[in-house]
Amino acid sequence: MNSAPPYLAFDPATRRMRLDPHEPAFVQDPYPAYRWMHENARCVFWEDFGLWCLAGFDEVNRLFRDKRFGRERPGGYRAAVAATGERAHLADFDAVEAGSLLELEPPAHTRLRTLVNRAFVSRQVERLRPRIEVLAHRLIDGFEATGRAELIRDFATPLPAAVIAEMMGLPAESGLQLVAWSNDMVRMYMHKPGPAEETQANASARAFADFIRRHAAEKRKHPGDDLLSLLTAAAEDGQKLTEDELVSSAILLLNAGHEATVHQAGNAVRTILAQGGDPRRFFETPELAVATVEECLRYDAPLHMFTRYVYQEAEIAEGVVLKPGDQVGLLLGAANRDPLAFSEPDAFRPGRPDQKNVSFGAGIHFCIGAPLARLELQVALKTLFDRLPGLRLAETPAYSDIYHFHGLRRLDVAF
Repeated sequence: MNSAPPYLAFDPATRRMRLDPHEPAFVQDPYPAYRWMHENARCVFWEDFGLWCLAGFDEVNRLFRDKRFGRERPGGYRAAVAATGERAHLADFDAVEAGSLLELEPPAHTRLRTLVNRAFVSRQVERLRPRIEVLAHRLIDGFEATGRAELIRDFATPLPAAVIAEMMGLPAESGLQLVAWSNDMVRMYMHKPGPAEETQANASARAFADFIRRHAAEKRKHPGDDLLSLLTAAAEDGQKLTEDELVSSAILLLNAGHEATVHQAGNAVRTILAQGGDPRRFFETPELAVATVEECLRYDAPLHMFTRYVYQEAEIAEGVVLKPGDQVGLLLGAANRDPLAFSEPDAFRPGRPDQKNVSFGAGIHFCIGAPLARLELQVALKTLFDRLPGLRLAETPAYSDIYHFHGLRRLDVAF
């Protein structure tokens, strides 16, 4: 039986766990803690978050689909955040979040998701393959001659940023600014963001919203075949989309269109290089490229916790009954390494017969950007390793202290 990591304390009588998510050893490698949870406490009360959390694959997958749980805060977003205390300094951030598809349940969620979903279905996304290949080659052209690169900055970030900006009908060169605003906003989902993070998140939300409103006004005058034009046309019909919903939906799509891909691309390169040998072997056929990306998503996911609110009393584990208004944490990174769901869960095995993952969620909130992220990863990783088969780590990569997210701060490589 695995012993608990030294940074983890657990009371078996109450199932309460103390594990600081900022603990450096946990940030750099959370999997020993997850292995201990699988053997000793698949449902724990994580004191640092104040939540009951589930670590098993079947339990997480089932709860994602259970209508007794959802993303929308009881009483609505605005009422819920108002009850938490003084938030005037977060007014712009809250205005964006209140209309976000991610924070809503049916019928509002159904109306908004139906509107934007058709742009992200696999057959529509597949049309982007040639453009993604061009962008990947262009980025590699920019650093190939130097023999070194910092791949998060030079490759993993600008590629999906440019793709989603173009899909939205925004200038491709605006992609990195959109990423900066997005990064500021998602820090609000970290464990206990501080005053500086809150102030910056609010300022970036305001700037992001103003940017979308300006470009939406142009799309009304000169519509095109892009997502923002689609959203703007819907905004003209008050039955479908209000101006605030337009802004919130556009920001969510821009965020969803790059955030997970950036983290996963870096994690995947690190994982594949750790296997040794010629990395091109993982992308020799389209089928193998698909299988490799799926295993990367399972093996080292870009998001490790997602939360749900409780709408009806529910028993999530033996003796653990949650009441309406409670929250529950779903530990995606742990679920993807569950030994009850996977043979040799800590082994990297593309094409494994038990391949599945919850990295993009499940149910009605399944990540709308998942088909795009999968395609970008397949194309970008194959292009990178085909062009630079001698790629190697120049320094030991370090993960960012951004739990719930899980991604590398830097990825310095040589070739």
